[in-house]
Amino acid sequence: MRKRVAIATIGTAGDVRPYLALAIELSKHGYDVVLGANADFEDLIVSHGIEFKNLGTNIQDWLQESRFDNAISQMKIHHLPQLLREGQSLVERAARNSWAMSQGADAIVVNINTSFGIDIAEALNIPVIMTAMQPLNPTREFPVCAYEVPDLGPTFNKLSYIAMNIQQGYYDLPRDRVRKELMGLGPRKRGGIFKDSHGNNLPTLYNFSSIVSPRPRDWPQTAVVTGFWFLDDTSDWAPSPELQRFLDAGPPPVYIGFGSMPFGAERNTQLLKTALEKWGGRAIVSRGWGGINADALPDTVFAVSEAPHDKLFPLVGAVVHHGGAGTTAAGLRAGKPTFTLPQAYDQRYWGRRVRALGCGPAPVRLRTMTPDILANALGELTSNQTMAANAKAIGKALTEEDGLTTAVNFIEATIDAAKAGSRRFSVRT
Repeated sequence: MRKRVAIATIGTAGDVRPYLALAIELSKHGYDVVLGANADFEDLIVSHGIEFKNLGTNIQDWLQESRFDNAISQMKIHHLPQLLREGQSLVERAARNSWAMSQGADAIVVNINTSFGIDIAEALNIPVIMTAMQPLNPTREFPVCAYEVPDLGPTFNKLSYIAMNIQQGYYDLPRDRVRKELMGLGPRKRGGIFKDSHGNNLPTLYNFSSIVSPRPRDWPQTAVVTGFWFLDDTSDWAPSPELQRFLDAGPPPVYIGFGSMPFGAERNTQLLKTALEKWGGRAIVSRGWGGINADALPDTVFAVSEAPHDKLFPLVGAVVHHGGAGTTAAGLRAGKPTFTLPQAYDQRYWGRRVRALGCGPAPVRLRTMTPDILANALGELTSNQTMAANAKAIGKALTEEDGLTTAVNFIEATIDAAKAGSRRFSVRT
């Protein structure tokens, strides 16, 4: 009988695409897989032959609401309480839909956005595999990467992870309600993101590469760094005739995109336009969701709406983006010097890792970016031969990793161990 795995994730493209890659790999290994995600990604998931479950939210519409833009890009914090309430509702809807999705599953794979899956696994008596795209288990080696926290030494570094638990506590309110009303479970005695309700460490997969972010030495053995989970394009995408003519008309352009964070579009567009004029080079700009009006940019810029990173990035000379884990991984795997303009969460961490690897300038937060800073960074990206050589070497190393196979083997071992444990328990009783 085929084993069935439920995967629950909510968020933007960077929060969904790695899990689709995992679902595809599990399917190749003979598993039945259902992937629960935002409504935005139904077509993408189904197009790869994976069963889809709508977890109840269109994330693009939510992000593009004006108060979200005001709260993030303009730091108008009076909008935050309403956003947090909406976030709680989003999590509760996802939890209820994930509960239905997980019936009959042999395991559930979740992340910090869907930590309610820990309770689902407890109620259904199946294993849960926690995952993360950034290093979040507490460590003494560096402070929590999700916030602007200085490195003040081992003791403070370990304590800094309390901030993440406080944030998670807010979203535990809907989680606890669903735990009681839907799953019939009592209050959690202990818990968190990486522990079950009894305080035991959860099996955890980190879908990034130790080449880019070395595994901390003080992590528990249950935390495994697999390598990145790349969702390679399987379409027949190729440059359009117009894009090909642009590529052929001069030196390789720089890719510039702002990912799925549609904040500050007017400011971003003007900043980019001025910086490109100062720099004088060529660029490919992604429209995406990400806060750029490409129609206002000069002729030295070619705008693309949708283009797979694994096919587009090899055609450019360098990449500039928001610093999301997936885009950072794609740029480095393509061997391209990288400059990040972080906006939120772990993006600054990945920018610092790029800098530490010698593959790009230090990250600069988008809200503090100026045309001069961006123009200077573009010049360095396209002229610094040491950065180019470092990026090429990192890219070669990343292409030799197979994070998805490592993850599938781990999930299979976790399911088998759980089933063996259940059988032993049945014999003893």
